Amino acid sequence: MARFPRRRSGAITAPKPRTGTALVRRATPAAPAAATDVAVEARLQKDSLGRRLRRGSAKNVMVMSVAAGLVGTLAIPAYAFAPGSDGIQFGATAQTQLTKAAPQDVEVAEDVIAAPISEDGYDAVTGEEIRAAEEAQRAAEEAAAAAEAARQAAAEQMTSYAAAASEYTPAAVYGSADPASVYSVAQQYLGVPYVYGGATPAGFDCSGLVQYVYAQFGISLPHSSSAQGAAGTQIPVSQAVPGDLVVMSGHIGFYAGNGMILHAPYEGTVVRVQPIWTSDYWIVRI
Repeated sequence: MARFPRRRSGAITAPKPRTGTALVRRATPAAPAAATDVAVEARLQKDSLGRRLRRGSAKNVMVMSVAAGLVGTLAIPAYAFAPGSDGIQFGATAQTQLTKAAPQDVEVAEDVIAAPISEDGYDAVTGEEIRAAEEAQRAAEEAAAAAEAARQAAAEQMTSYAAAASEYTPAAVYGSADPASVYSVAQQYLGVPYVYGGATPAGFDCSGLVQYVYAQFGISLPHSSSAQGAAGTQIPVSQAVPGDLVVMSGHIGFYAGNGMILHAPYEGTVVRVQPIWTSDYWIVRI
């Protein structure tokens, strides 16, 4: 091992070589004392910093280990920690035990009948069947039209009975044909049955009753509701008094006051007083 030169004031002497060894060493000048102190101080600071870093690393490792342990503890599933789970309240009930039993056999009585299964069926319709249905539809419509025409004809016949007024007009009995007197006479025939075409106390239709009552005042009216309505003067409904005529499409009668009518209604009824059933009417005074 080589010896370093000793530090002496003013000169550096090289060590003597061992026997048999030839060493040639170049002499180097000694470093100033100030530079040597700075280098030593730097080494000390470096060593101190290394020790501090090593201590900090050890602390970080310890903190991370503790944190990992806490996280692992919190991550344990809840079902792994159930204090008191061995209590009686946590035991299985009889019903629960039954659900865990082995498969059971179910016996079906012999009189049980399986529910019938139905299937929807679709039938194709031929062209001839469609044409036959259309023909039947047209025939039904024609029959309905014919029935409506017959009904209208009968209604027209009922409201315009063609007969000579002289055949049914009695001799004049009363004087002035004011509405009150006319209504007083009309009341005498309450209860007389309705007879189609009738114009006598044996039976009245609507226009026959009006014709017979006015004939007793010497006034001849046709046996037709529309013609009788045209024989007088139309007045406002608000001015109507008992004895005026209540005229509507296909029907006629005497105004009875308070929105009522005295008339011969239809087959199977009698001359009576009843409320006017429609707002489609007007008042005529003879």
